[in-house]
Amino acid sequence: MLIAFNKPFNVLCQFTDRSVPPRRTLAEFGLPPDVYAAGRLDYDSEGLLLLTDDGTLANRLTDPRHKQPKTYWAQVEGVPDEARLAELSGGVLLNDGPTRPAQVSLLDMPPKLWPRDPPVRFRKTVPDAWIELVITEGRNRQVRRMTAAVGLPTLRLVRVAMGAVRLDGLAPGQWRAC
Repeated sequence: MLIAFNKPFNVLCQFTDRSVPPRRTLAEFGLPPDVYAAGRLDYDSEGLLLLTDDGTLANRLTDPRHKQPKTYWAQVEGVPDEARLAELSGGVLLNDGPTRPAQVSLLDMPPKLWPRDPPVRFRKTVPDAWIELVITEGRNRQVRRMTAAVGLPTLRLVRVAMGAVRLDGLAPGQWRAC
């Protein structure tokens, strides 16, 4: 079984939380029993999370050796020029080593997304832009660290696809079987 889930902002990618006060978890969304997240999506990131009851499938989706593409839309502080986009495309040196090359493009228009609660802080004097990044790794906070390394801090991050599975049509908190 494979489930596509639109993980809302500030929800953990697990079913329990022992912190005090407890944070929101996957348990509140009526997901089928015996599924677990195939990979992670940060607490402060949104979008497509795949869940499965098949360990082999989870490994194929998440192990970097399989080079499954993961597509993100990132709202960044600043407007990237060609040099910064080229840096991201070529791979960025992070503290845990260089990233693989990525496919990167500047989005002409902000994507049509649901409102985030709380909203991203708006600043009149600081422009922002949306970029699409396709990576084949899945390091901890990788996209955020990549954009920060080239001087474009991420303000909002939404995963829209993993491999052939897309988020299309799912509102935050909704899921569907694939």
